[in-house]
Amino acid sequence: MLWTWFEEDALLEQMGKPRLHSDEQGYFKDQHLWNVLIRRMCFDYNKKVTRIPNYRQDFTTIFEFSRGTEHGGYREAYQHLTKEAVERMAILYLDVSYSESLRKNRKRFNPDRPDSILEHGLADEKLERLYKDVDWHELSAGDPAYVAVQGINVPYVIFENEDDVTTGRGDALGDRLEACMQTLWERWIQRS
Repeated sequence: MLWTWFEEDALLEQMGKPRLHSDEQGYFKDQHLWNVLIRRMCFDYNKKVTRIPNYRQDFTTIFEFSRGTEHGGYREAYQHLTKEAVERMAILYLDVSYSESLRKNRKRFNPDRPDSILEHGLADEKLERLYKDVDWHELSAGDPAYVAVQGINVPYVIFENEDDVTTGRGDALGDRLEACMQTLWERWIQRS
């Protein structure tokens, strides 16, 4: 959805119309648009839950996003989730230093496929501005297993990826992911 907004703005600009979401440098015109994305994910989730019989029993929904403090951080983003989503959520946080994130961003980028989910990239200055500073560790500092989101204890695990097991997609990734998901499931069952 985020990428679509930028594409639509480029089309509007080509048509001589004002951009709706972003400026010419590709930054949102207003910070609240980050939260519209969160609410849109919940809106789409709710459509599935209410329209597909047994959706929650038969499917797992993944909300994937990152939040730098420049646009409110995770603390802000989590306030825009619906209560229904929060009551059923668990968090798998992929942790990597900014320097490793920058390295991976540069390596991943394929100029022939800039809109690919797996080969896109951001300019260094944009990555730094939007994602260098994060509030996850402050948000989760009070408890090694749960974060309070809208008054609900949400289980979480941290997937350490400084050694970049995700790029190779081999046994190391599978083993680490399995261990994290097992811990997350145990915390889900034990949550209060």
